[in-house]
Amino acid sequence: MAAEAAAGVPDSGRVALVTGASRGIGYGVARALVARGDRVCITGRGEEALAEAVARLGPDRVIAVPGKAHDEAHQADAVERTMAAFGRVDYLVNNAGTNPVFGPMAELDLQVVRKVFETNVISALGFAQQTYRAWQREHGGAIVNIASVAGLAPSPFIGAYGMSKAAMVNLTLQLAHEFAPDVRVNAIAPAVVKTQFAQALWEGKEEEAAAGYPLGRLGVPEDIGGAAAFLTSDQADWITGQTLVVDGGLFLKAGVH
Repeated sequence: MAAEAAAGVPDSGRVALVTGASRGIGYGVARALVARGDRVCITGRGEEALAEAVARLGPDRVIAVPGKAHDEAHQADAVERTMAAFGRVDYLVNNAGTNPVFGPMAELDLQVVRKVFETNVISALGFAQQTYRAWQREHGGAIVNIASVAGLAPSPFIGAYGMSKAAMVNLTLQLAHEFAPDVRVNAIAPAVVKTQFAQALWEGKEEEAAAGYPLGRLGVPEDIGGAAAFLTSDQADWITGQTLVVDGGLFLKAGVH
């Protein structure tokens, strides 16, 4: 469907690298960028899933580089192959993430917490360093970090994930300050989006889960894709260092009632 959406769309001349994009939010972002005419490199751990994503998105516009996000050699390889294929890398969307632990903070395995930070935060910095050095420092561009509402408020039983996403928000501020004026850096903080990654939070209880959202539904990957497309567009040219909350109104419930 995405390949069909891109059919006839003029090449924008811009190139994006989207991490963790074989499915879910990352795929939704890649699809939105392809649909507006960008060429895109997607990354992920599974070669088969990436190949399927490329076939759906359109192999004339998309390449895939498999690997683990926290692996520095993979980060370098992804950027190098994007440059080799397309000659530039204007946009980076740091979406790769993990949440392998569920439980109270007092009982967290610290090794698991370290893994969460390696994948969710340090890898994002690594990819940002690579794209900045390869293209953006000399030519400009934009970076979008996929954070979470879990990083903006207490998130019982997913505390390690929330901590990492809070760090992602601060990473966004640091990079926005240092990479200005030519590279804009923003974040998106979604609430629950209907993906395999978050299925434990909604599968089999979607109506109940959506009841707390003023807009009456959970998010879908296209919601985040649209936000990322905006933040990497010329319409967002005077926006940097911001975290855009995309939550169906969930935080409206946080006030005094």
